[in-house]
Amino acid sequence: QVQMVESGGGLVQAGGSLRLSCTASTTIHGLNAMEWYRQGPGKQREWVASVTSGGSANYADSVKGRFTISIDNTKTIVSLQMNGLKPEDTAVYYCYAESYGANYWGQGIQVTVSS
Repeated sequence: QVQMVESGGGLVQAGGSLRLSCTASTTIHGLNAMEWYRQGPGKQREWVASVTSGGSANYADSVKGRFTISIDNTKTIVSLQMNGLKPEDTAVYYCYAESYGANYWGQGIQVTVSS
């Protein structure tokens, strides 16, 4: 069973930056993409960004131009560089790995942006 572990969350002031990382416990065979989702207080979980195993990235409109997703050469670490953070970015952030065989979620990590 693959475990996904997020790190890098915390409290930051508006306009600041954080870098989230998510590490898979082992190589994921048939990996299609790794993604980030988030769930704000009282909100549904929403997609934030994705990167394919080949490195192609896509972003939600709400974070485009501020967040950058990347995947490392081993295809076991996905990162999310978050710049220009806003209070509305406050949420629990989850990483997600999509493969042909199975999909995997991390346990989530809190990001809080103060105004």
